[in-house]
Amino acid sequence: MKEYNPKEIEPKWQKKWSRDKLYLTQDEVKGKDNEYVLVEFAYPSGNLHVGHWYAFSVPDIYARLRRMQGKNLLYPMGFDAFGLPAENAAIKNKLNPREWTFQNIDYMRNQLQSMGASFDWSREVVTASPDYYKWTQWLFLKFLEKGLAYQSETPVNWCPSCKTVLANEQVVAGHCERCDAEVERRNMLQWNLKITDYADRLIDDLGSLDWPHSIKEAQKNWIGRSEGAEIEFKVVGSKEYGVRVFTTRPDTILGATYLVLSPEHELVAKLLEETRNKKQETIKNPDEVEKYINETKKKSEMDRIAEGKEKTGIRLEGVTAINPANKEEIPVWIADYVLPHYGTGAIMAVPADDERDREFAEKFNLPIVEGYTPAGFEDFGQKTQKYKLRDWVVSRQRYWGCPIPVIHCNKCGIVPVPEKDLPVVLPEATDYLPSDDGQSPLAKVTDWVKVKCPKCDAEARRETDTLDTFIDSSWYFLRYADPKNEKEFASKKLLKKWLPVSFYSGGAEHTTMHLLYSRFFHKVLFDLGLVNETEPYLRRMNRSLIMGPDGQKMSKSRGNVVDPDKEVERSGADTIRIYLAFIGPYNEVNSYPWNPDATVGVRRFLERGFICLIYVLHIFCKRSFD
Repeated sequence: MKEYNPKEIEPKWQKKWSRDKLYLTQDEVKGKDNEYVLVEFAYPSGNLHVGHWYAFSVPDIYARLRRMQGKNLLYPMGFDAFGLPAENAAIKNKLNPREWTFQNIDYMRNQLQSMGASFDWSREVVTASPDYYKWTQWLFLKFLEKGLAYQSETPVNWCPSCKTVLANEQVVAGHCERCDAEVERRNMLQWNLKITDYADRLIDDLGSLDWPHSIKEAQKNWIGRSEGAEIEFKVVGSKEYGVRVFTTRPDTILGATYLVLSPEHELVAKLLEETRNKKQETIKNPDEVEKYINETKKKSEMDRIAEGKEKTGIRLEGVTAINPANKEEIPVWIADYVLPHYGTGAIMAVPADDERDREFAEKFNLPIVEGYTPAGFEDFGQKTQKYKLRDWVVSRQRYWGCPIPVIHCNKCGIVPVPEKDLPVVLPEATDYLPSDDGQSPLAKVTDWVKVKCPKCDAEARRETDTLDTFIDSSWYFLRYADPKNEKEFASKKLLKKWLPVSFYSGGAEHTTMHLLYSRFFHKVLFDLGLVNETEPYLRRMNRSLIMGPDGQKMSKSRGNVVDPDKEVERSGADTIRIYLAFIGPYNEVNSYPWNPDATVGVRRFLERGFICLIYVLHIFCKRSFD
């Protein structure tokens, strides 16, 4: 029997599949039902490691199974091509971000094809291509027209090294996850999307989805819907000031022994101003209070509320409030574990019934009242709902992103770029370095910035911030249904043939970002009459992680990255694919260290024949994807 030689066999058949257009998807095939299987598209970082292979090759086995079971399958791939890493890499290597990105796309496309994955490459989308981001801009303008996009002063995480706004998830222990610089809190004029308007629907519609309980719970917790009441505590010695707190347990008010305000609470600022202007010495320790506030600005919100974090705070000496239930005078503190945007930015602390409040009380020797009499909801005000979710900040002060399609005119204000002028093409630039003042590098491209107002023809200027890349990925799966359409982002007729996505595989890290954002985006498009359903993905599965041979997360700095090209050269693509398929359950949030010695057994198995392989893969698919 001829020896199994992957170097000879695999390229031969991969070329034949491509030549025969074996995986070219037709929008309709007689006698077959359409099915859409999706895996999160690739970020063009430059090369793949075996973790990427795990992300793409195992769902590919499922896609092949569904074809064998008679489905007319859409299984596409593209590239999430804008973003900070590409720009930083280009700056570091003194390259053009566009050149760097598209070179990487070409290289990675070849890597993905060498994997033998059954993607339909005719439907490829690249978010950094003008024919794609034209429609990203068009959709943004639809949000603006509907009143769901707005510009306002917003507290943000600012990285002084990357010189851009960071999402909360990009801040680790007060430092930028990419460059490790200490993050600052700033108020900046930012573009936002009103995701909070959809908070209830984003929670309530989860019930219709075939998603794991853990993913649903993560989204519910992130949105943080709470039902409770607002109660006002009068500030002693002041007719003007009171503190409104939101609580889910108004019945515990008789156990409230102190108030805690967020360091950003407007009352703190007012009382400090009074003290500094010597109108009234309200706060007895203003220097210590301001020092604590400045220290808080260096922390991300996730750091502030992290489980097990030691509580910090400072008393507003000289400031007390009245508990309206028992008329007792209680102290007022500020502490960073209270966030400004959740509820009212103030809480009544009941240390007998709340673990955080108890830890705080024990640390600062504050009273704890056990065995108090419960109060009723009816005693305090009207029921209300509050949410942890905030509006989505989508401005980025970087070059390599989708330009925001608005024009600023001194006479007309914010003016949308007319549809006929889309796309607003990202201009060539020679200086990609962002500024300390928060200006995007695009602000330096003066010929591009200066423009006539579409309304009054006066001198005006373009918006120079670019859009968060999560905007690009919030609708990319829709474009796969109709990627060559020049008249609309996708034909509604073709969207009806393919959507919603039957099965979507991706990373757990995207549960409360990409998944949540794209669900929001889709609901807005449904309300606009642009899509046919309220939810984009019927079924979602988060994959596990492949770690380095040392059991640590793969990283160039650790020197534990496994290059799949070398593994393919040594053992063949099929060997790697089968090894990854059987390394452990795919639908669990687990991690598996790469074991190069274990691929030897898989290679021997392949050499024995493929009939057994087909049977085993069938069993694998039933086990992992049923």
